[in-house]
Amino acid sequence: MKRDLAMAFSRVTEGAALAGYKWLGRGDKNAADGAAVEVMRTLLNKTEISGEIVIGEGEIDDAPMLYIGENVGLGGDEVDIAVDPIEGTRMTAMGQSNALAVLAAGEKGSFLKAPDMYMEKLVVGPGAKGVIDLNKPVKENLENIAKALGKTLDTLVVITLAKPRHDAVIAEMQQMGVRVFAVPDGDVAASILTCMPDSEVDVMYCIGGAPEGVVSAAVIRALDGDMQGRLLARNIVKGDTEENRRFAAFELERCSEMGVEANKVLKLDDMARSDNVIFSATGITKGDLLEGISRKGNIATTETLLIRGHCRTIRRIKSTHYLERKDEEIKQIIL
Repeated sequence: MKRDLAMAFSRVTEGAALAGYKWLGRGDKNAADGAAVEVMRTLLNKTEISGEIVIGEGEIDDAPMLYIGENVGLGGDEVDIAVDPIEGTRMTAMGQSNALAVLAAGEKGSFLKAPDMYMEKLVVGPGAKGVIDLNKPVKENLENIAKALGKTLDTLVVITLAKPRHDAVIAEMQQMGVRVFAVPDGDVAASILTCMPDSEVDVMYCIGGAPEGVVSAAVIRALDGDMQGRLLARNIVKGDTEENRRFAAFELERCSEMGVEANKVLKLDDMARSDNVIFSATGITKGDLLEGISRKGNIATTETLLIRGHCRTIRRIKSTHYLERKDEEIKQIIL
């Protein structure tokens, strides 16, 4: 991919973040997501790429824009694109921290194509690369990670999602003496923290969305970390009810159609197959990874994390936006 695509993709996540910010604290997560999706799609279609959405807003039948398989761009480099226009729609709607607009792009065939279902994820930074194994118990993994990092268990920091499905594993980790940070949502940002030099987070473990898992894999590979994932059917995660079994049957059918296997451990190379990736994330609300948007009248400031995997360059970009000067196609959505 051409180097200048990195800046183009940063403009895409900035636009999506500004669109989502308009709905900050208004209690309507669908409106926030819809605005971010529309702006992201508009800006991608003005970018010189021949792009295919491989991780997006869902299947073509239930996602009018940025659906899996949608083609975007003006023409140019063939790229696979994984997007999460707002990671943390509920946080945006409720005015809570850690909401981001996220995009990862790679060469054709770079990313795992997976249904929108649950994924178990285990992520570490470069210091513990090669020692994780989702086939082993959490306790054994944490012991191996601590040993690789030269730490004791009581100095190890794990970040996870504050969900009822994690209550038991959180209690188990705390009984081991491990410090656990439980955040409401946002496992892409949580995964990245394992690889940032100024972060105290050592491990990310959770059961979250598969789309976020693939996006995370792209940036973790770019940052020389390590990750494993495992696709899980809904009835395994949410309980064995009739409704969940129906969902699970559809998910497993989609897995078969897409050539992936549920319940099988996926290594980093299975989910992100190339170092030549570009990752861009723009903060919507202030979080552990990025500052949120600050807006006064029609002037807004953003902070974007831009990573090029090929040369492992990490940039933090502070931008000031005069919103009334934006392109007509997006101006009314973000003003």
